[in-house]
Amino acid sequence: MMRRFALLLALLGLAAPAAAHHGWGSYDAARPITVTGPIVASQYENPHATLRVRGDDKVWTVTLAPTSRLAARGAAASVVAVGMLVSAYGYPSTVTRDEMRAERITIDGKTYEMR
Repeated sequence: MMRRFALLLALLGLAAPAAAHHGWGSYDAARPITVTGPIVASQYENPHATLRVRGDDKVWTVTLAPTSRLAARGAAASVVAVGMLVSAYGYPSTVTRDEMRAERITIDGKTYEMR
């Protein structure tokens, strides 16, 4: 009985991080968009870094790659900091209004790929 309980706890512990992560199926790859503007908020944390970008008509939530991938490509937290001007190319969410998943971002003339 104790082994079953321990196994159940282990499985629940593994399921929690997976539940927090989302798939990419809820973004419309047939309708790419570009959002350009200043970064008004930045969360450099996993499972994905997130920016809030003031575009021409509204503030967008821009989902980026995991922080390990961003860092490996030179996009440290200081690069995607509040106040920086960013151009984000990617796909709009089909579920959450004013959200997009970035394929690439350009800051200070340098482009960072998210894949």
